[in-house]
Amino acid sequence: MARKTVNPPAADLAPDHTGGRAMLPWQSAHRTPAERAATGKAAREAVPRGDHAAWKPARDRPDPIGLLEAQASTRIPELVPIRYQRMLMSPFAFYRGAAAIMACDLATTPNSGLSVQLCGDAHLANFGGFASPERDLVFDVNDFDETLPGPWEWDVKRLAASCEVAGRERGLTGKQCRLIVLAVVAEYRRAMQRFAVARTLDVWHALLDRARIVDLGITVASSKAAKEIQVMTAAGHARDNVRALERLTRRVDGQFRIVSTPPLVVAIEDLTTDAERERVEKDMIQWIDTYWQSLPHDRQRLLEGYHYVHMARKVVGVGSVGTRAWIVLLFGRDDDDPLFLQIKEAQSSVLEPYLGTSAYATSGQRVIEGQRLMQATSDILLGWERLQGIDGHTRDFYVRQLSDWKVSADVAAMSPKALAAYGEMCAWTLARAHARAGDRIAIAAYLGTSDAFDQAVAAFAAAYADQNQRDYHALAEAAKSGRVKASIDR
Repeated sequence: MARKTVNPPAADLAPDHTGGRAMLPWQSAHRTPAERAATGKAAREAVPRGDHAAWKPARDRPDPIGLLEAQASTRIPELVPIRYQRMLMSPFAFYRGAAAIMACDLATTPNSGLSVQLCGDAHLANFGGFASPERDLVFDVNDFDETLPGPWEWDVKRLAASCEVAGRERGLTGKQCRLIVLAVVAEYRRAMQRFAVARTLDVWHALLDRARIVDLGITVASSKAAKEIQVMTAAGHARDNVRALERLTRRVDGQFRIVSTPPLVVAIEDLTTDAERERVEKDMIQWIDTYWQSLPHDRQRLLEGYHYVHMARKVVGVGSVGTRAWIVLLFGRDDDDPLFLQIKEAQSSVLEPYLGTSAYATSGQRVIEGQRLMQATSDILLGWERLQGIDGHTRDFYVRQLSDWKVSADVAAMSPKALAAYGEMCAWTLARAHARAGDRIAIAAYLGTSDAFDQAVAAFAAAYADQNQRDYHALAEAAKSGRVKASIDR
């Protein structure tokens, strides 16, 4: 297992190979491009690109089911079986929930020594579309529960392996899967090369809006594949707060209430006694007032225009099932002016045992600061705070809108060309996020212009997909034997 070291703060990312501590960005910016490129080339000599092809489980590799059980120990017990059931739906679903397992495995792989702000869980399903503050649909990384500074290649390997796993699930041949992975990693490399020579502000302004998403689909794939991507992006406009109000609530005695559909959505009155409900709702209103302070002043004024109406517990995602998550309904001007906030528990990143504890005081702030750093544009209501739960325990949470044009891809239903096109969109986006948060010139120099890194990561992805399959079967056996309980969503 890799030696545990304390990672620098998110702003402290540019590596210094002289043996000193990592340099601050303003210090790094004063190094010449040639000096920064030399850093990347020196890292390449220390850790050749071909070394990234290797994957072999460590002799002391922890039991993967044990890692999942350790995570379950801090989650809501009655929801944990839903997590296992969702992971057992397919090897790709298992992969989505196995970030802790792969973090442990990545810690044993070669490390370039070049740090960025990692997503920490950069698989295909953790990218998607949402509304920008300017009301345009943009495409970006959209899950930051595991974000932490660390080696840039960890995110690339997790993305690449997810392409391999998804391709196999689609029934593609080994050759087809390899070609998709090669295309995805090559796009990351080419994008990083472009960002390396771009002006700094241009890197920070770069984003994939709807027009550029469609252009990219047409450029890298067939017209049929481009149409698949267009259909995916077009669906986002229908997913807003008004639609969520129609879908999630009904009127009770003239008041809007979130409808319980247990165990996935449970209204507050179905979780508590009347007395407990009154206390919890009062605490939630006070908590929103405290979270308000984490917003910029203009967003504070925006939130002041809303008032609390109702709340419910909600099961989210695959990997996050069992963590505490609330949806809160607010109204603005009148009942035609809804806003849904999602308040989600932030636990320690799965990367922290290997990269060191976060520099931030709370896990909620770690998530939001990482998101703001990696995304080209972010939800205007992102914030964080600590919250006392129904059980009296205080936990970290972060806040975002529940429904704001959010759209995700059904990668299991994509054609091979669409899957490659979508993967390249993810790769470009990941390179942009890393270019914002790390030394893009050094990383580009490390990657070089040949396909040496592409080939290495493709080999890793195939080998790790095999490992993922073995771990998936291990969970299936654990469920069959009764070691873990898996239940079907109702």
